[in-house]
Amino acid sequence: MKQVSITILLALLPFTSMSHADNHGDKFAATKAKLEAALKSDIRTEAEIFRDKNRQPIETLAFFGLRDDMTVVELVPGGGWYTKLLAPTLAEKGKYYAALSTTRVKEQLSDKPGFEKMNIVAEDGRLYREEGSRNYSLDSPKKGLGVKRADMVVTFRNYHNFGEEGRAAMNELAFDALKKGGIYAVVDHTARHMEAPNSENRRRFDPVLAIKEIQAAGFEFVDFSTLHHKLDDALIYEVGRRSVSGNTDRWTLKFRKP
Repeated sequence: MKQVSITILLALLPFTSMSHADNHGDKFAATKAKLEAALKSDIRTEAEIFRDKNRQPIETLAFFGLRDDMTVVELVPGGGWYTKLLAPTLAEKGKYYAALSTTRVKEQLSDKPGFEKMNIVAEDGRLYREEGSRNYSLDSPKKGLGVKRADMVVTFRNYHNFGEEGRAAMNELAFDALKKGGIYAVVDHTARHMEAPNSENRRRFDPVLAIKEIQAAGFEFVDFSTLHHKLDDALIYEVGRRSVSGNTDRWTLKFRKP
């Protein structure tokens, strides 16, 4: 049963792109060097460094096609784990925007060296959870993300947090912010396909449903990566449980705005 989501992903793809190879080599070398420097920054905590091996940020961002001269929007950056890598990497040649639930990164990073060019946008967007609900709702910012023609929009382990309407709103915001051909990069914890919601899967999400919803927002499904596929995650435990925490199976999906 635990392999079913990956199997269905394979069946859904009419082709497997060669983007893995395209994102490495000379074209990625300068970006990789900047990411490596960011990984060594003193601003990162021991807890953040501990997750490097599991999250494989360089390989993940290479798969998505990151370049140091891109305009990139990160949705729901949380505590800034990826912000601390993306903002310095893009500071010289590109642009970095953080949007939605940005309070922590704004307070903790805005005045730090190397983050002067970090842009905080869509601060009027509101994430909230109704009493008794397991999911967050999203009141979209009045003027969208305030970014147009972005090269890439990324969000990491956030998709599961929203209800259906919230996910649709987030996907729409991403679509509107991207230029034609821009990439929407999404990573989250894997749930079993079509499994009913329960206390153990509340922070997991069915990748097949994610593909369906993101395609419905107008995106083309480009590719997926098995970088974060974990054979020893049976997909039956809450992601915070000690037996799987930090080692969950996660889907890694790449979409394009046509």
